[in-house]
Amino acid sequence: MSNVRVNESPNHFMVLDAISRGMKTVDKIAKVTRLSKPEIELIVNDLVAQRLVIQAEKKSFFGGKKLEFSISHTGMQVLNTKKVELEKQAQQVQQWYQNGNTAELQNYMGMNRSWIPMMLFSGIMNAIFFMSMMSLMGMAMSPAESGFAGSEGGEGGAAAGDDGGAAADGSGDMGGGDFGGDMGGDFSF
Repeated sequence: MSNVRVNESPNHFMVLDAISRGMKTVDKIAKVTRLSKPEIELIVNDLVAQRLVIQAEKKSFFGGKKLEFSISHTGMQVLNTKKVELEKQAQQVQQWYQNGNTAELQNYMGMNRSWIPMMLFSGIMNAIFFMSMMSLMGMAMSPAESGFAGSEGGEGGAAAGDDGGAAADGSGDMGGGDFGGDMGGDFSF
């Protein structure tokens, strides 16, 4: 077990949130949280040791064994308490944004920026709002923030485990199409 205090670790809460949404394996958790598998293994070990997550060994299709995780009652209580705290912070941030109080926004970001990916991942903060806020302050997004902001981070985005095949770095084709010119072939009727 590491010396991390779970209540102070956004990555622990992202993993806990992913498990609460039914992501049961390290692979699935890695896909939705965009954390490395070794980091997830360390985090899951911490969560199991603190009895926030339950570990079960399941037989795999080919006769091997794989570990699956589920959230404990205590884990759900801890996660929900943190989400309420982060929701209050997000409401305060929105007030500062609406009032154009960039000094407070910059102060908040300086002290709490590590929690932003968790807020985006869990849907506590809207990705479009976050990008607007960053633009107002003239700040660049971190890679983790960009990844979650690009997928909206909510139920339909990273948390659902399906990014529609989009590139994680946002370099993929964002739509559009060929609206003119010869489409090839003879289509006369």
